[in-house]
Amino acid sequence: MSVAFTQPQPAPALVSRTEARPGAVASYLILSASGAAEWTADPKQATAFASMREATRQAMRLPAAVKAYGLPRGAEDLLH
Repeated sequence: MSVAFTQPQPAPALVSRTEARPGAVASYLILSASGAAEWTADPKQATAFASMREATRQAMRLPAAVKAYGLPRGAEDLLH
């Protein structure tokens, strides 16, 4: 019996942020054509990244005060 290793497949992901105040709604990143960051409460309008790695990389490029993170696409439904 042999077990074959298969590479994990990248799954789409979003960049999200939450406000520090209780009850705050999550926001999702929209990258404009010029690369400017905008935020929306609607995850369907957010920029979808090819993988968690790419979403996390983009989140790390934002100012530290934003406190953004990568979120697998579909997980946003669990936040509401």
